[in-house]
Order: sequence, then structure tokens, then C-alpha cells
Amino acid sequence: MGTLIGLLLGVGLLLAWSATWPPTASPAPSRLRQAWGDLANQAGLHAVSLEAFALASAAGSLIVGIFAFTFGSALTVSCAFAVIAGAVPLTYVSMRARRRRVELRSLWPDVVDDLTSAVRAGLTLPEAMITMSERGPVQLREDLAVFAAEYRASGRFIDALDAWQVRLADPVADRLVATLRIASDVGGTDLGKMLRTLSEFLRTDLRTRSELEARQSWTVNGARLAIAAPWLVLALMSGRGSTAAAFDTPAGVVVLVIGAVVSVVAYLAMMRIGRLPEEPRVLRGIA
Repeated sequence: MGTLIGLLLGVGLLLAWSATWPPTASPAPSRLRQAWGDLANQAGLHAVSLEAFALASAAGSLIVGIFAFTFGSALTVSCAFAVIAGAVPLTYVSMRARRRRVELRSLWPDVVDDLTSAVRAGLTLPEAMITMSERGPVQLREDLAVFAAEYRASGRFIDALDAWQVRLADPVADRLVATLRIASDVGGTDLGKMLRTLSEFLRTDLRTRSELEARQSWTVNGARLAIAAPWLVLALMSGRGSTAAAFDTPAGVVVLVIGAVVSVVAYLAMMRIGRLPEEPRVLRGIA
């Protein structure tokens, strides 16, 4: 137990020290870093870097493995629990990002309608966006406040739009930003018509996706239950000495590895069949 307490203290000090690391600027972020940036922004974890997240996941995995081994689980079973624990943070962030995307998808039509009404009332685009940061949907006010703060600081509408787009990391926001960017650069009187067309398209897409997701939700829930059930049973049985000893053999290791591979492959296949694909960010950073 003293070893576990010492390990927890060391991990805590390491995490505290990692928070003081200066950010490293990368002119061309890798696909992994870009994917993590989108996922973290969608989940609302704007200040969490890829390095800090990886370190925290590894620390959690190590702690769970040592904890399981300390309380009688076999080494192989403890390693299996450590791997599962290491995947839990990424699973949580992914689920949180998905919930955020679903929530925003239901808000975007009303956001576009509010923006259309503000423009028709005579407000400029920056004024309309700033007004929505105070009177718009509650779920988006904090993100719109980023636009307002950037615009007040720089006075440049495009830069403020870019900051807002990066923070949201949402394909619908990319589409709206592209529309506003074109309206700002080209001007004209068709902005209201463009926004109304976008709002109608978003409502149609939302209605269609909601119907399809309702029909396929049983597949997604079944996949989650199917992958969790055998490992929960293993966790309950690992406290028995005979079970732990059975998995602490070469044959037991093979069974665990095969079980893990089959579980992951089956889960990914079920999710690919039962979940609608997410819209890609094809309008990311278009100038």
C-alpha cells in the first residue's frame, strides 16, 4: 500500500510539473495533433494538450494495473485492466464530444435564424454576432463570447471568425463561417437569402439524422453492452485465486489477447454498421 501511495504522489507531482511546460508552436500540425485538437475543442477541453492527455491516460493505466495486482489479480489480468483503464479517458472524451455535436446540431438552425433576423433589423455582421453572445442560445454564449472578445481586441471580423471556428471545431460552424466570410468579402444584399437557405438545409438534415439515429440506436447500445459484459465478468471473477491463476499461464494470456482483439474488432464493426458517419470538416480554415 505504501508503494501505491508513493506512486500516486509521484504521478501527481509529474502532472503538476507538466502543466508548467511552455506550449510548443508547430507550423504544420500532424494529423494526430489536429484530430486531438478537434476532439478536445468539441468536448470543451480547450486547454488540454495532447501531451498532457496522453500522460494522464498513461498514469491512470499504470495506477489501475498496480492497484489490481496489489489486490490479488494475476499479472496478465492486471495488464488487461491497465489497458482498459488507459482507453477509458479517450472513450469519455469521444462520448462528450459526440454529445456536444448532437446538441449543437439541434441549435444551429435557430442560431442561423437569429442571425438572419439581426441582419434584417439593420445590424452589421459583427454586431449581430456580438448580440448573440449575450442573447443567443445558452449553450453557445461562451463560444460566441470568444468571437466578441477577439473582435473587440483586434477589430478584424475575419480573425474573430477564425478564432470562433477553431474553438467550435464543428462542420456546421465551418459552413456558417464560410458563408459569413463570403458575405464580408463580397458584400451584397443576398446574405439574408443565403442564411435562410442554410437554415432550411440544416433543419432538413437534422430531421433526417434524428429519424435514422432513433432507428439504429439499439445497434449502438447493443455493441456497448456486448463489449462491456465479458470484461465485467472477468473483473468479478479475478478476485478468486483459481481464476487468477488460470489466466496467469501462457494459455490464459492467449485467451485474453484473442478476447481483446475479437472484442475490439466486433465493437468497431457494430459501431460502423449502426452509427451514422460524422460530417467531415471540408471547409476547415478556408480563407
